[in-house]
Parts: sequence; C-alpha cells; structure tokens
Amino acid sequence: MQRIKFMIKGFLNEPLWFKLLISITFLASIILSSSFFSNHYLQSCSKLAAAIFFCAYGIKMRRSFRTALILFACSVICIYLSVIAIY
Repeated sequence: MQRIKFMIKGFLNEPLWFKLLISITFLASIILSSSFFSNHYLQSCSKLAAAIFFCAYGIKMRRSFRTALILFACSVICIYLSVIAIY
C-alpha cells in the first residue's frame, strides 16, 4: 500500500505533459484493446500505446535499474506484439 501511495504522489508531482502522456496512452491502450475495436490496425495501435506507457515510466524510473529494466522489457514485448498484430 505504501508503494501505491508513493506512485500516486509521484504522479501528481509530475509536469502536465507527463500526466497527459501517461493518461492518454493508458486510456488508448485500454479502449483500443476492447473487443469493439477488432481491427488488426487498432489492436496494433493499442499495443503501441502500451509500449509508450511502459517506456515513459521506464525513463522516469531509471534510477532503479531493475524496475527500469522490467519496464523497458515490457515496452519491447509490446512493440513486438504490435508488429505481429499487423500481419
């Protein structure tokens, strides 16, 4: 619970552009991955939005090497899945 409170406080202290980037990519990832958007192109865009989300937080958390590495690995996996979803 302490970690979640820390993440929320950290998010609220970020600049507006970072809040918008994270919020938009998170919502785009959720909305475009729904079954309503079954188009392969939109599913691919959903995975790209998730990759941007993970990469942005990976850059933010780069002081903690392990956490940043996990987030960058998730970003790479999302990019790979996005490329596969197109074909």
